[in-house]
Amino acid sequence: MIAKEMISNLVPPLKTSDTGDKALVWMHEFGVNQLPIVNGEEYLGLITEDDIMDLSEPNEPIGSYELSLQKASVAENAHLYEVIKTLVENRLTLVPVVGPENIYEGVVTLENIMKHFAELSSVNESGAVIVLNLNKNEYSLSEIARIVESNGALILSSHVFNNKAESQLEVVLKLNVSDIRSIVAAFERFEYTIGGFYQEDEYRDQIQDRFDSLMNYLNI
Repeated sequence: MIAKEMISNLVPPLKTSDTGDKALVWMHEFGVNQLPIVNGEEYLGLITEDDIMDLSEPNEPIGSYELSLQKASVAENAHLYEVIKTLVENRLTLVPVVGPENIYEGVVTLENIMKHFAELSSVNESGAVIVLNLNKNEYSLSEIARIVESNGALILSSHVFNNKAESQLEVVLKLNVSDIRSIVAAFERFEYTIGGFYQEDEYRDQIQDRFDSLMNYLNI
């Protein structure tokens, strides 16, 4: 799942001849805090609300503005995770996608990012979720998969969250079965610490909570 496959055509780029006032109107209309600027087909950077509000003449062409986010973009073959990293590190509401020689291809919106992340996480697939807590030196996905598969189930997706403060990992497994009592018992026999387990609706709520946390982090 790469950036060029997630491009949205709903948010157009600004031209250098457009004004700051127009940029503010578009930001409000499309519900974003930044917009890409292009010169012909070349991507120049993102203009933010703060860039415009810092100027005394917002009706001037934006080509004369100093942009605070000139380098905020991803290559067209960037993976979804790289897109998310760029969005979070720069506190963006959209991520510009560029091709060879910095040619502007379009943007990936926050809505599209969450939609594709949900697909990658198998959120829409039926099944339950198990959360394992373990030390980093104990982590082996092959062993975890063996335990799951020996109990007649498959791992649809897995995500590892790093707790740097405690040198521990949280491993979230989405399985293709709803009854996971035997799997939980198997992990306990192998002395894994079960951080929690959730049925389908509970997992959706957990994903929504993580989404809400991301929105709060980005201050949207």
